Amino acid sequence: MVNDTDFGKVITAMVTPFLDDDNNTVDLAGAINLANYLLKNGTDSLLLVGSTGEAAQLSSREKQYIIKNVRQNTPKDTKIIVSTGDTNTNRVIEKSNCAFDLGADAVLISVPEYIKPPQKDLYAHFSNVAKSVSNKPIFIYNIPSRTGTEILPDTIAHLAHDNPNIIGVKQSMPDLDKVSEIRIKCPATFQIYSGDDSLTLPMLSLGAKGVVSVASHLAGKMINQMITNFNSNPMLSQQYHQMLYPLFKSLFMTTNPIPIKQALYNMNLISSPVLRTLGTMTKQDQEKLSNALAEFEIQKNKFLNAQHIKTRA
Repeated sequence: MVNDTDFGKVITAMVTPFLDDDNNTVDLAGAINLANYLLKNGTDSLLLVGSTGEAAQLSSREKQYIIKNVRQNTPKDTKIIVSTGDTNTNRVIEKSNCAFDLGADAVLISVPEYIKPPQKDLYAHFSNVAKSVSNKPIFIYNIPSRTGTEILPDTIAHLAHDNPNIIGVKQSMPDLDKVSEIRIKCPATFQIYSGDDSLTLPMLSLGAKGVVSVASHLAGKMINQMITNFNSNPMLSQQYHQMLYPLFKSLFMTTNPIPIKQALYNMNLISSPVLRTLGTMTKQDQEKLSNALAEFEIQKNKFLNAQHIKTRA
């Protein structure tokens, strides 16, 4: 069944590396290398060409090029989700079918931004897509801070019950009561993912499965452990969260994905921190980020050493 597909606990919303040339050309080799690095370091599934991947700045051809080449140059069992949201339903259908043709395992579709559709029209939008993509898995992306509109729990539940291939939601908003409502009203198999690293732990307690993460670029194994330990050792999971929390916040000190690209560049994981439209970090913010990352490394090592001593004892 389509809703049995397991995308794991940590889905990394992968950045799109660019070369530091006149056109900010997509660094395809860099994208492939980063994808494989993430898969070896705590990432269960990859989300390509989403907002963290600067989708709005990529041409359709560039997106297809990235999807195709990451698919072909990662392990065969890699789960790939592709962001295909749009304000036009027919374009979402076209982009989603194209993504599946290129090897995507699921698509992530955001609430149409700017136009503020009523709930009945959101239902129609997602239902029409679901019925037009050959029974392939779809995640709803609920992020009202960017789109201007929230898709409500009742609408999500209606969609999930009527369309078995709408298998989950990336919930990116701080109202945790809405997570409870989604969990109560949707089928038991419906998958809820936190869209904010810092809200992952509280959302787990309300029935979420995992996170669509930015911080997993840097701390994928630890985030995965935080989630894995939630049921068996909630105190340890809380300790992971407390240790990771400053990192979560530092990566959003300014507009995402500016800080994460700078951090990846500092760690030699991408060849350049450049973005399209958004600029690089100011020197003052770069210094703040460097200090935050250095402090994170100190606290991480202390934490891991303490866990190692406890294990040996």
